[in-house]
Amino acid sequence: MPDTTPAWDPARYLRHAGHRARPFADLLARVPDLPARAPRIADLGCGPGNATALLTARWPTAHVTGHDNSPEMLERARAGAGPTPGGGRLDFATTDVRTWTPAEPHDLILSNATLHWIPGHTDLFAGWIAALAPGGVLAFQVPGNFDAPSHRLLRRLAPDGTAHRTDTVHTPEEYLARLTGLGCTVDAWETTYIHLLTGEDPVLDWVGGTTLRPVLTALDDAPERRDAFLDRYRDALRTAYPPGPHGTPFPFRRVFAVARKETGRTGPS
Repeated sequence: MPDTTPAWDPARYLRHAGHRARPFADLLARVPDLPARAPRIADLGCGPGNATALLTARWPTAHVTGHDNSPEMLERARAGAGPTPGGGRLDFATTDVRTWTPAEPHDLILSNATLHWIPGHTDLFAGWIAALAPGGVLAFQVPGNFDAPSHRLLRRLAPDGTAHRTDTVHTPEEYLARLTGLGCTVDAWETTYIHLLTGEDPVLDWVGGTTLRPVLTALDDAPERRDAFLDRYRDALRTAYPPGPHGTPFPFRRVFAVARKETGRTGPS
């Protein structure tokens, strides 16, 4: 059976790094003080590591580990590994987030635009919260734009079974209910960003670094089918997202949750 794991392109992903970093920064702004002076932090699905480095700026004494399963992304990320100016440490590990179990208590487990790739990811919350130190935090954001034209068109035009599933992301209310049920104080919300993209076919370029990857991987051995699909998808995106005088507006909804473990709790009840 062929390997259908998406092949990631760090350079293409980083072409929109400024827009992609905004939700990460907004998530960090809502994370409260952590319980340790030199906190232990995990970034699940760290990608090329550009956002992971922001964690060492917020917590200079922290030991931060970025986790990912993409060799291409980790190769890029590891260029920034090593001691940090504040006395902490930044490193990276090859990890399958679906089966990751912390080997030691953590003060912050964070995930930025990763959990939507994992069906049933809410089932992982109990184990992660159990691994938090009392007063520790689980924080994440996931795309919530699966009903946007970019994704509806992809599902309609892509070969059967290659487009990303749409039922993996929940509402803020559902995340709130799940995490409060695990004994956490929860801040959950959603935001729709209006990114102003520039360049030729900028929406195609954006999704080409993320959502489109499984489709392109599935069509690696069928270049004619791939090119025909891309031509149809490109034309449809041009109609759905017409450029304005200053760029192409691209609305993008995201869902956030920050869950703080009770200080007196050492694990799930």
